[in-house]
Amino acid sequence: MPDAIIFDHVRTPRGKGRPDGALHGVTPIQLAAQTLRELRRRTEFDPADLADTGLGIVMPVGEQGCDMTRFALLEAGYGDGAGGYQLNRFCTSGLDTVKMAGALVASGQADAAVGGGVESMSRVPIGSDGGAAYSDPAVLARFPYVPNGIAADLMASLDGTTREEADTYAAESQSRAAEARQDGRFARSLFPVRGPDGEVVLEEDEAIRPGTSAAKLGELPLAFESLGGLGYDDLVRDRYPSLERVSHVHTGGNSSGIVDGACAVLVGSEEWGRANGLAPRVRIRSAASLASEPHISLAGVVPATDAALRKAGMEIDDIDLFEVNEAFAVVPLRYARHYGIDRDLINANGGAIALGHPLGATGAMLLGTLIDELERRNLSTGLVTLCAAAGQSTAMIVERI
Repeated sequence: MPDAIIFDHVRTPRGKGRPDGALHGVTPIQLAAQTLRELRRRTEFDPADLADTGLGIVMPVGEQGCDMTRFALLEAGYGDGAGGYQLNRFCTSGLDTVKMAGALVASGQADAAVGGGVESMSRVPIGSDGGAAYSDPAVLARFPYVPNGIAADLMASLDGTTREEADTYAAESQSRAAEARQDGRFARSLFPVRGPDGEVVLEEDEAIRPGTSAAKLGELPLAFESLGGLGYDDLVRDRYPSLERVSHVHTGGNSSGIVDGACAVLVGSEEWGRANGLAPRVRIRSAASLASEPHISLAGVVPATDAALRKAGMEIDDIDLFEVNEAFAVVPLRYARHYGIDRDLINANGGAIALGHPLGATGAMLLGTLIDELERRNLSTGLVTLCAAAGQSTAMIVERI
């Protein structure tokens, strides 16, 4: 079976996901089309070679519905023959599309494919898709939905993670992201986004808050305490009766930011890349997706990592760098504690707390950040993983070539 090779990746800067954010005036299809156009500009591949293109879109409704990927490909100039799909597996969606592209290549069904994602959270807000998880009493009676913020505070309560620890971690994320932006570490993957008039509206990540301190973060109100008081705290305590109370520690400052953004990753066989004059950057060693207990829905990154390591025949010490999505501070904190990993090896350039979490795009963005940092440090192997709602998670291991 051929190796699945990643040849390149591009992303937009992340824009604040609100009406005054720099990317709010750019429609989701334009975010995706500009990203796909930039990927092709850099690599000069023939779109006819693509077996498929997938974009993660967690709110696939309104402007982001109707299989937007297909129309973004047309808008990007990929031609009539370029087919595409959109995928919603919550926050892992962008990484899952890359995993699927890799599977097509590794199985011999494709010479090349594209994965990635797009989310305009300022235009299509969280929760826009509705669904049984929110609204069907018959389903909720059997499988009660727990908001991710409650799940994060549940994890913190079970782990003994304090508000101070979460705020300290969040301040570190902000500091690392600010330093990385200042040092130009994101520059290779970024391209400037243009508005409807053709003028550049954003060139660098917009949500980073340089100078953020744990003390400043400590002044923010708890984000999910009142929600817990509506009955969710009682719900999770029924599942975990040994827990006397839920200790709420997460705020808007130590949780992932709401942003707009898009990304794309080019995957192909080594032979296809050689025929097209493309230098291989990394090979996909393994990938795994799984689900775990849904009440503590953010805990899947550990079993997903274990599964990816088993598939690759590797141990945790074989991994040089990690990207663990900062959905909430407790997730990378638990991950580092579980594996005994030096925190300097996790999210070395900051994460979603500082940069933001454009839901459907984040997984592929983190993969690109990991590849760039492996090359910058001249390291070999990296692992990226994300948690997702309802207990799902995906992990992928890549190795530099």
